[in-house]
Amino acid sequence: MNLFDFTYCGNYNRQIQCLARMAPEKWSFGEAEDNGILKGYLEQTFRRLYEEKKVLEEEKYAVFNTGLFNYYYQPIYAYFVPNLIPGRQKWFLEGFYTEYHLLKTKSVKLPEKAQYVKDPSELVFDTSIPVVPQYEHIFGEEENAGRLPERVRNSTMRVQLFDGALKQTRRMLEADYKTAIPQYYNHGIQLLIPICLQSPGKPDLALACMKTADGSRYLGRTCLTLKMAYHNARLLARLDSSWLKPQAS
Repeated sequence: MNLFDFTYCGNYNRQIQCLARMAPEKWSFGEAEDNGILKGYLEQTFRRLYEEKKVLEEEKYAVFNTGLFNYYYQPIYAYFVPNLIPGRQKWFLEGFYTEYHLLKTKSVKLPEKAQYVKDPSELVFDTSIPVVPQYEHIFGEEENAGRLPERVRNSTMRVQLFDGALKQTRRMLEADYKTAIPQYYNHGIQLLIPICLQSPGKPDLALACMKTADGSRYLGRTCLTLKMAYHNARLLARLDSSWLKPQAS
């Protein structure tokens, strides 16, 4: 279920601006002020909650837990009332409210936030396990190859350049296993690791890795732009990373 099929949001940008003020964080990439990160977060969170049947619908209201917190770490909820316009979405987004406000002013049940992780060990990168990149996908598919820096993409030594960058990444992981950042994608947890192809310590891409069924290898199937990686990782938690930030790359 898509958020915009579920509800009419009215002035959506204004609603998002209100939510951004409630949950103080950098919600735009680079110098933009479009709250693009927050919009992506909210829409993907809704899809997950709907899958988990955690969007509570009663006769007179609907509500879901955004998974966000205000400055005082009070949970923030999206609250909906019936849409009075016939033939449109069933609900109208009234606004975003803290747990305290809803319990004080409205008679509501408050649902749980989305769950993405069943096994916490999935969130930690095992530095004893090798990473096997799928070069056919990274270099061979046009969409994926287009994410590579042009100098690397057009080089006859691109595999060697990537292998060298991966060796540096492994040293970064050995120095700090938290360098690997979990993301939620395709109903599973993957680990994002930085790939520095042009300058040491300055990532160009994030390699998405997942363990094989027997746990003996990490498969690096695809590279993501840093924007794509940030969107996916932010679903799980607020990021406090030395390399994955809401920047313009």
